Amino acid sequence: MDISHEKKTKLENYLRELGSVAVAFSSGVDSTFLLKVAKEILKDNVIAVTAKSCSFPNRELEETVAFCEKEGIRQIIIKSDELSIEGFRQNPKNRCYICKHALFTKISEVAEEQGIKYVAEGSNIDDNGDYRPGLVAVAELGVKSPLRYAGLTKQEIRDLSKEMGLPTWDKPSFACLSSRFVYGETISEEKLHMVDQAEQLLLDLGFRQIRVRIHGNIARIEVLPEEFPKLIDESIRNNVYRTLKELGFAYVTMDLAGYRTGSMNETLSDIEKKYD
Repeated sequence: MDISHEKKTKLENYLRELGSVAVAFSSGVDSTFLLKVAKEILKDNVIAVTAKSCSFPNRELEETVAFCEKEGIRQIIIKSDELSIEGFRQNPKNRCYICKHALFTKISEVAEEQGIKYVAEGSNIDDNGDYRPGLVAVAELGVKSPLRYAGLTKQEIRDLSKEMGLPTWDKPSFACLSSRFVYGETISEEKLHMVDQAEQLLLDLGFRQIRVRIHGNIARIEVLPEEFPKLIDESIRNNVYRTLKELGFAYVTMDLAGYRTGSMNETLSDIEKKYD
């Protein structure tokens, strides 16, 4: 047995010990894998809880519903209005903490109502290396992180997902739309919609891993370096520029470093990452 399968066995044993879990399910690579394994081990003692919000594209919500229906998993969809949470709209450096604390508090209430012992979320061991204030909320509220407990990396989760026939094994990474805003810039439903529509355009054009970061009235597009030639192709470039201008962006730019996770965190000092 190789190391990834040993970790999967450790994950399965841990889930058995928990007995019943409410999985925070977003249709991403990690939460889909966790939910599938939990279903195999716990049967009807697992539920999926998905938050519907303006920071979560409808396409992702539809994918959660389709997956749960296919796998026979009971799903509960809750309303999450992040913009009404005190402090969130101002987009401070600990925005993710504010959101996750409110969200997991709601999920914990759902779990208690449904007679489920624990809440589980899908962060993996690689998430320990970035600025993740949301994990502070996870720890404070006693939410379980089975994938991190088992020591699973993102690549191992993708490889195991492929073996299991999960449709998400090669799905591009995604994060909530609020992560596209520079810290300190006010988050609004209008601007979230602008980002959502801009990213949907790039996905429809066939770009695989993308982000549209928003800086005031400027769109900063991140695509994989190997897709740079496609983005600067005249017809596609003109289409993207014209459409994003119509959405409300005054300027449309391309980030020469290309796509990378957490690029908004690059301006934070090590001290800010540790204490905020």
